[in-house]
Amino acid sequence: MLQVSCATKYFMDQPVFSGFDLTVAQGRFHVLVGPSGCGKSTLFDGLTGVVDLDKGSLFWNHESISNLNHHAAYMQQKDMLLPWFSLLDNALLPAKIGGQNMKAAENQARRLFDRLGLKGYESHMSNQVSGGMRQRCALVRTLMFNRDLILLDEPLSALDTITRRGLQSLLLLLQTEFKKTILMITHDIEEALLLADEIYLLTPMPMTIFRHFVLESPKPRKFNDPALLEIKADVLDMLEKDLIHEPG
Repeated sequence: MLQVSCATKYFMDQPVFSGFDLTVAQGRFHVLVGPSGCGKSTLFDGLTGVVDLDKGSLFWNHESISNLNHHAAYMQQKDMLLPWFSLLDNALLPAKIGGQNMKAAENQARRLFDRLGLKGYESHMSNQVSGGMRQRCALVRTLMFNRDLILLDEPLSALDTITRRGLQSLLLLLQTEFKKTILMITHDIEEALLLADEIYLLTPMPMTIFRHFVLESPKPRKFNDPALLEIKADVLDMLEKDLIHEPG
């Protein structure tokens, strides 16, 4: 679906990443795992056109594109809900911006509220609900863009552990029920192991792919799966042996 070729971005004459390649296959759940500040979010900003890449090419189904603006929905770490809108009105923003039929869009949003555990909270304001419910609303809003590819930039990192575990199952629905292709950023190797079909372990800046893991076990997964434990042990071993190290 998406081919990133030789993507390069500099900041203050220093490469954030240089010659970065990535292939995102349709229907797969891809997860980027790397240290803070390695360039993961900058990569997403470059892919979506928030910032310009200094070099590199993007291909969508083998056709050259400038960015993913019209091809992907982007859910960031913060829920970015507008506090003066109700949850439902926040979810309907993509439809309003896109000039869609609002009656049909509202029906779609209400179905998604029901499916993602928000039924009965449509008229609530964002300051009246928990952080987990705000993220559910942000997930509904992301689905309302009706894009085939969804970019997730640490969407659960600000939540407590119990809430986070509950929402991880909803992220799986993006792939299994809504038939989306996912490219997600996380710091949490266990979260990656639960959700991913493919994991890319990244180095500090200049960001490169250090290891690529393909997970074959079916989902939902449990951590007593020997294959998952082996991958987790490999990653921890790399970290302990300083194989993934600061440049220089």
